[in-house]
Amino acid sequence: MSIPNTYNATAVEEKWYDYWMKNNYFHSTPNDKKPYTIVIPPPNVTGVLHMGHMLNNTIQDVLIRRARLRGYNACWVPGTDHASIATEAKVVAKLKSEGINKDDLTRDEFLKHAWEWTDKHGGIILDQLKKLGASCDWERTKFTMDADLSEAVTKVFVDLYKKGDIYRGYRMVNWDPEAKTTLSDEEVIFEEKQGNFYHINYKIEGTDEVVTIATTRPETLLGDTAICINPNDERYAHLKGKNAIVPIANRVIPIIEDEYVDIEFGTGCLKITPAHDQNDKVLGEKHNLEVIDILNDDATLNDNGLHYKGKDRFVVRKEITKELEEIGALVKVEQHLHKVGTSERTKAVIEPKISAQWFLRMEEIVKPALDAVLKDEEIKLYPKRYNNTYRHWLENIRDWNISRQLWWGHQIPAFFYGEGVEDFVVATSVEEALPLAIEKTGNNSLSVSDLKQDEDALDTWFSSWLWPISVFNGINEPDNEEINYYYPTNDLVTGPDIIFFWVARMVFAGYEFRQEKPFSNVYFTGIVRDKQRRKMSKSLGNSPDPIELMQQYGADGVRVGLLLSAAAGNDLMFDEDLCAQGRNFANKIWNSFKLIKGWEVSETEAQPEASKIAIEWYKAKFQKTLAEIDANFEVYRLSDSLMSIYKLVWDDFSSWFLEMVKPAFGSPMDAVTFKEIIGLLEDNLKILHPFMPHLTEEVWQLITDRSPEEALIIAEYPKATSYNEEIIANFEMASEVISGIRTIRKDKNISFKETIDLLVFNNDNTSKDFDTVIAKMGNIAALSYVDTAVDGALSFRVKSNEYFVPMAGAIDVEAEVAKLNEELKYTEGFLKSVQKKLSNERFVSNAPEQVIASERKKEADALAKIETIKASLSSLV
Repeated sequence: MSIPNTYNATAVEEKWYDYWMKNNYFHSTPNDKKPYTIVIPPPNVTGVLHMGHMLNNTIQDVLIRRARLRGYNACWVPGTDHASIATEAKVVAKLKSEGINKDDLTRDEFLKHAWEWTDKHGGIILDQLKKLGASCDWERTKFTMDADLSEAVTKVFVDLYKKGDIYRGYRMVNWDPEAKTTLSDEEVIFEEKQGNFYHINYKIEGTDEVVTIATTRPETLLGDTAICINPNDERYAHLKGKNAIVPIANRVIPIIEDEYVDIEFGTGCLKITPAHDQNDKVLGEKHNLEVIDILNDDATLNDNGLHYKGKDRFVVRKEITKELEEIGALVKVEQHLHKVGTSERTKAVIEPKISAQWFLRMEEIVKPALDAVLKDEEIKLYPKRYNNTYRHWLENIRDWNISRQLWWGHQIPAFFYGEGVEDFVVATSVEEALPLAIEKTGNNSLSVSDLKQDEDALDTWFSSWLWPISVFNGINEPDNEEINYYYPTNDLVTGPDIIFFWVARMVFAGYEFRQEKPFSNVYFTGIVRDKQRRKMSKSLGNSPDPIELMQQYGADGVRVGLLLSAAAGNDLMFDEDLCAQGRNFANKIWNSFKLIKGWEVSETEAQPEASKIAIEWYKAKFQKTLAEIDANFEVYRLSDSLMSIYKLVWDDFSSWFLEMVKPAFGSPMDAVTFKEIIGLLEDNLKILHPFMPHLTEEVWQLITDRSPEEALIIAEYPKATSYNEEIIANFEMASEVISGIRTIRKDKNISFKETIDLLVFNNDNTSKDFDTVIAKMGNIAALSYVDTAVDGALSFRVKSNEYFVPMAGAIDVEAEVAKLNEELKYTEGFLKSVQKKLSNERFVSNAPEQVIASERKKEADALAKIETIKASLSSLV
């Protein structure tokens, strides 16, 4: 079979991926094998591949391919998430560019545009994952708004509502004024920003007095309904029972007392705006305060904003500050560094807002999830440090706001028959809702047309928390064959940034709906950063295009580059040079394979002793490395596993083993050795396949003609066996001896073609097993052991052994003496100059310590070198 001179990654990767797909190796159905299941963290349906996806999916593919080789029924379920906020924002932006306003469309009209967008852009990222070599079961591809997954979401909502776990109520929520929707607490990112503290005077009604409050949001004073003081604050005791006047609004508000106020913070007085601050809302409810909302959904001011109506909140902040200054109410403005809540998706500054929303009670649902990770360890998190993060969130969790003011998503299955907060019924359809509404109202004349479904959609995560169950239809058909076979899944690979959004909620769902864990292990990857430790992102322009990387270095090269830089669970500093290293590794393997296939093989040639011991050694070294690989996989140290394979293949196999067994120039190789080499090469390919699937399949198929049933992707993983530690240790010493011989040849310009003798002064009864290898690789004519040191010979030491190379015929003694004398003269001159500098008191007194230390080291090195040269000269003359 013809083997190309160079490895063409692009052609090879396309060829073998098509072959794998054609032969349906990725597809899984329940059988009598043990299942190994991974569900993909579904990327946004309109997303494109970025470096985080590359890392995450490379790791998943390594795990799934290794499981397949180890005889498991491997099933990797791919799919995408509808991503309510992100997708709706893109559709709105597209419509805007076409001169269409979302507000002018009906829900159905908008959804038609959204589905068109999804059909056009959805799945791009999955096609890109195929370029990476992802061996997903593409026949199982799911979308969170597929009919069966949508049915599951509705069913779960109705069931939870009936159990009293879902409720509707007015609550203070996080409002994203750009997306015009509520957000859960986990979707709000708190960022430190430079702001201002505005000190404002409020007049005390009926007096000339004022009280000063400090706020970071002066525009909200238009919604103030009280000023609060601490009852123990003597500074303000005289204000008890009095009223204040809100500047500009000129509204009279009470001065109330509550120990909630921190006497030491700010001025010790708080303005209370129940509609726009969570803590103020609590105080407002406690003291029965009026609630005045001043903001529209887009964060412009409404009618309560007086003459600022219609203006953006940040514009008003500047203008109201100016007006307060003009009327003499502004005392001062101080700079203030504080944390500001921003939308994880749109980056807009969040506004607290009181709104009627749907919530899921969390107090009871989290308990099994806490025990599963922290008590019973049914689920293990890697790295384990994330246990504390998980615990902290679950122990401080609030009810989950599950409704969103969006159209793209799963519409809430609640049907209203009136305008009241409680005028609704919950059902899977309007037809099912009608009899419930009639029963609740006693109005038999109600018809389907009288019911209106809630306009809001469910939080995206309310569908993806069911993912490990719903992809196997385990909600709609709880006892079907697939859910019983594949669930619980084995490993989940994801980023730590969605530990709350997704990971913990899948655990909730697993115990709530199937009374068991959704997966056994969660491996949190690090964040991909650039060499300056910045998170890679399009906005920073520091993220390479993954497709271009794969075109340049090959998918296997990029996979190796990513994993070599990805220490378990830690952020990785991505360096494109590592992809080049991955490509070089592919080329090294290719060239080694070409070398092997280029050897002539003889059935009559006897097997050399050097080859026998080399094979015995490499088998032991392979088993030792296999044990390391398996141990590292157990704790998800994939980078360490890859590095073990890398060293084994590059150093042990290519650089040492093949040299040890290589036939003499012009001579054939014996068939016994060649067969063993091929077997060891195949074992190498098997352990490397999960990391570099395309290259390994190419080499595997070029070794010999193979049927589809013999493809590497479904080959049998090497079995772990006991191995000889002693032979590994003996080789380590032999390799040092060979390196010592090579150093002498290099330093003394002794051609490798010229044979030399080697005498061993053996002080520790070293094994002679590798003598034939040493003789072969050192081109030794005679290797013998002596009882005393040898005079007039070049020497080197390995442990307590001394090795001598007699010089007769090996080197030109006269030329070597001249060379050493020249080197001695130069070194003595150099030493003199250094010692002169060190004897200069001014230099020693004024030079920095590190400079003095450096000069003293130069002196010591020169003295040692002179002693070595003199010793060499004495052995030559």
